[in-house]
Amino acid sequence: MLKDSTMWYASWFDTPYYHILYKDRNHNEAKAFMDNITQYLNLEPGEKILDLACGKGRHSIYLNKIGYNVTGADLSKNSIAYASQFENETLKFKVHDMCKPFSEKFSAVFNLFTSFGYFDKEEDNLNTIKAIKSDLNETGFGVIDFLNVDYVIKNLVPEETKDVNGITFHIKRYVEDGYIFKEIRFKDNHEDFFFTERVKAITLSDFENYLKKAEVNLLDIFGNYQLQKFNKETSPRLILIFK
Repeated sequence: MLKDSTMWYASWFDTPYYHILYKDRNHNEAKAFMDNITQYLNLEPGEKILDLACGKGRHSIYLNKIGYNVTGADLSKNSIAYASQFENETLKFKVHDMCKPFSEKFSAVFNLFTSFGYFDKEEDNLNTIKAIKSDLNETGFGVIDFLNVDYVIKNLVPEETKDVNGITFHIKRYVEDGYIFKEIRFKDNHEDFFFTERVKAITLSDFENYLKKAEVNLLDIFGNYQLQKFNKETSPRLILIFK
């Protein structure tokens, strides 16, 4: 059963405005990260990868292009409907709640671009890691690409305005009750819109606790998409490799 559609991530991610606001995400950076991580994990062409919380499938499509058998899964029906146009024999997309185990086994499960920590229930963070563990084959690896909370909070931009496709997005960021919030306000076709993104401020020690409870082993920690070692003060990302 899918999560209630009133959850903020289900409603916001399903709008076209989410993809308009973030349309300038760096695709070259994403491709380089996929090259680096698949080489690091020594994944062979044809091996099965699950892209968990795949959005419109940009990572899935590239992973398939470089030779992998890829399944992209996301809670957003609209995103999966869009991504499905790119399906082929070795690229499939499915609507799926990542807190629940998938029905297949994979050589790698990727959870990319801070697609974690959205849940209303704390136990769903642990449930997601348990689900990833159950989705891995005997030699499989789990990868979580999260933000580095310490770095993000230290460099938080409280307010900014972005003009994209003729829409002016007013963005406000703040930290409250253990979460990092982003409020997004804009007007389109004379109608006012307001959405809030909320991500739990999960630290490395928090993740280590989840992984211990899920009985998986943390193998390595990187701090950016070039796979340089994690530094709590200076790394923009927190990338965890486990099995």
